[in-house]
Amino acid sequence: MPFAFQFGGFDPGSFGGGFNPEAFQQQRAARAQRPRKARRAVGTPFTRTLINLAVTLVFGLVYFYLELPALNLHAEEFYVFVFLLCAVYCVCAVFTSGFQGDGSIKGYFHFVRKQCAVPFLAVVVLIVILALGAVASWVVLRAGSYSKLLPIQAGDFTAEVEEISYDQIPMLDADSATQLGTRKLGELADMVSQFEILPTYTQINYQGRPVRVTSLRYGDLIKWFTNRGDGLPAYLIIDMVSQEAEVVRLSEGMKYTTAEHFGRNLYRHLRFNYPTMMFDDPVFEIDEEGTPFWVCSRIVRTIGLFGGVDVKGAVLVNAVTGESQYYEQVPNWVDRVYSYDIIMQQYDFYGMYHNGFLNSMFGQRDVTVTTDGWNYIAIDDDVYMYTGVTSVTSDQSNIGFILSNQRTKETKFYPCAGATEQSAQVSAQSRVQQMSYEATFPLLLNIAGQPTYFMSLKGNDGLVKMYAMVNVQQYQLVETGQTLAECENNYRQALAHAGLIAAGEQRPAAGSAQEQEGVVAEIRSTVIEGNTHYYVRMVGSLGYLDFSAAEVPRAVLLDVGDHIRYSYILEGAEFPENGIVPAVEFSFTGEA
Repeated sequence: MPFAFQFGGFDPGSFGGGFNPEAFQQQRAARAQRPRKARRAVGTPFTRTLINLAVTLVFGLVYFYLELPALNLHAEEFYVFVFLLCAVYCVCAVFTSGFQGDGSIKGYFHFVRKQCAVPFLAVVVLIVILALGAVASWVVLRAGSYSKLLPIQAGDFTAEVEEISYDQIPMLDADSATQLGTRKLGELADMVSQFEILPTYTQINYQGRPVRVTSLRYGDLIKWFTNRGDGLPAYLIIDMVSQEAEVVRLSEGMKYTTAEHFGRNLYRHLRFNYPTMMFDDPVFEIDEEGTPFWVCSRIVRTIGLFGGVDVKGAVLVNAVTGESQYYEQVPNWVDRVYSYDIIMQQYDFYGMYHNGFLNSMFGQRDVTVTTDGWNYIAIDDDVYMYTGVTSVTSDQSNIGFILSNQRTKETKFYPCAGATEQSAQVSAQSRVQQMSYEATFPLLLNIAGQPTYFMSLKGNDGLVKMYAMVNVQQYQLVETGQTLAECENNYRQALAHAGLIAAGEQRPAAGSAQEQEGVVAEIRSTVIEGNTHYYVRMVGSLGYLDFSAAEVPRAVLLDVGDHIRYSYILEGAEFPENGIVPAVEFSFTGEA
């Protein structure tokens, strides 16, 4: 007897045309009418609420610990945090309450809304706040407020910015400083295998010198685990003038850094101590005694809920002990409170909207923006950010530039039509094109009353090989030199030939000869126009004596540690704390 396979009352032979659609639909309708078995609710309503709150609280603590959102209505991440908490509560409520609806989408929605009334209301309120806050921050409606974020004063560059001394001019850019720091760490066998250098160097004034500083970080998670007890043992100082790198070892290691994990991680340490504050990226600085700190600028939103980003004070965190304090007026030794991007963004708001929003779109009268680059210069023991300003309708030339104090945000605009920084870089590189040197982003200096772009020229190894000066207003005036002194001397001669300064005008140093006695601390030499010059720094002085070998041949005999009596010329009655002055004679102590 042949075997007939059947499954579920369906005979395979029906493929020949025995399928009954009406019977199939009746069976399907009958299955749909079968009552679904409802899930049982968990405990009493009070118990379910406690469970829902407990799960939401655990999720919230874990999320807060990992993501560190600021508990502040001005912070976008706060709304994400609250929305997630509401979503977690609703999901828990659905599972703990069971589902007893009629199986339709409408019934399911009514059930969820009944169980999640409070979080649903919270989400609606937050959405309304978000919408109102966004409208109140909209630049179309608040263009005038955005244009006033950065108070700007007009200035006279040659009258207000003095000629800077040689030992105040930064020779290195960030990339060169990074290379020097990496090489220096590679010389230390006890550190190089365990630590790396944090790539975020901060330019500051330290004991009257422009330097870049940065912290170490752990090589990897295993090296963090084996070294975390002692902390990070040192930080680096890169002298921007002498191009020397120094590893400063600490008697007690830094335990609160961006390289830490868990509670000692700087971001987590800040959030737990200041849960409502918003912060800019922390920067590493040292005070005048060499104590390492993290400067954590407090971010505020001043227009509506989300617009008008500004800074209001900073939290200073001791990198060794973790002690922190908020200062609305930060101490004077702090150099960087306002980051370059905040200053440039605020100037762009001023340049775009000081004549109204419509003018920024149509007509564009007096609409200006910052150029694509910035640099830093030390003035009166503060660090200023420099950037050029150009018309929004043309990027071929600058109409001026701004200098902004990174501690106070005091900003001045100096009108000076001339070449853009990029044009100056091209001019400098073309002067030594056979060398294939690369020019760093220019620094703005006052040389003989002329706004001047100063650049270092780097070789393929990333180290500084030469220097260049380019006149801002006449960027065809370009001079280079193997040393800064040679470069400036050549540049001044070019200015004289062009009739911009009087012939023979040099760095101010006229006056009567004076005598002093001291011990030689440092000697450097260079050749200028075939003549060797010896730059001698005495113990206790940051300035240099310039001995010309043509005038003082015995200068070749000088050595570090020699006790000498020397004569020099300067304008004032005292030797300047910083600078180079011509020296006319010297004698070793005890000589006739």
